[in-house]
Amino acid sequence: MSTAPDYFRFTTMMLNQGELDGVRVLGRKTVELMTINHLADGQDLTTLALPGMFTETAYGGVGFGLGFSVMQSPARAQISGTPGEFAWGGAAGTAFWVDPVEQMIVVFMTQIMQMGLPSPYPIRRELRTLTYSAVIE
Repeated sequence: MSTAPDYFRFTTMMLNQGELDGVRVLGRKTVELMTINHLADGQDLTTLALPGMFTETAYGGVGFGLGFSVMQSPARAQISGTPGEFAWGGAAGTAFWVDPVEQMIVVFMTQIMQMGLPSPYPIRRELRTLTYSAVIE
C-alpha cells in the first residue's frame, strides 16, 4: 500500500535501472535480474496460474521476475505492450507498468472492487490499449 507519488518515484527508479534523483538505490544488475522471466525453461504463467485468477486477462505471453510480471510476447498475451516491460496489479484495479523500450511509466490508482463477478470489467486492458494507442513516435 502506498501513494501515487511514491509509486511514481519507485517506477521512475526502476525505469532508470536503479537510480533516483542522481542516487543509486539498486544496482543495475539487480534491476535486470528483477525484471527478467524466472519461470523454468522460459515458461509463461499459463502453466502456473489459473486463467483469470486475480486478473481480467489471461496469462499467455507473460512471465514472472522477482516481484513483477514480465511481458514476453504481446502477441501471445493478446494485448498492446513491449517485450521486457514489467508490471504489477493490485486489489481494486490498481496497476503500474514500466516499459523501458518506450521510456514509459503508467501508475493507475483506481478503486473498483470486482472480486466475485462473473466477468469483471477489463479496465486495465483498456488502459493499456488506450495508452499504447497514444504512442506516436
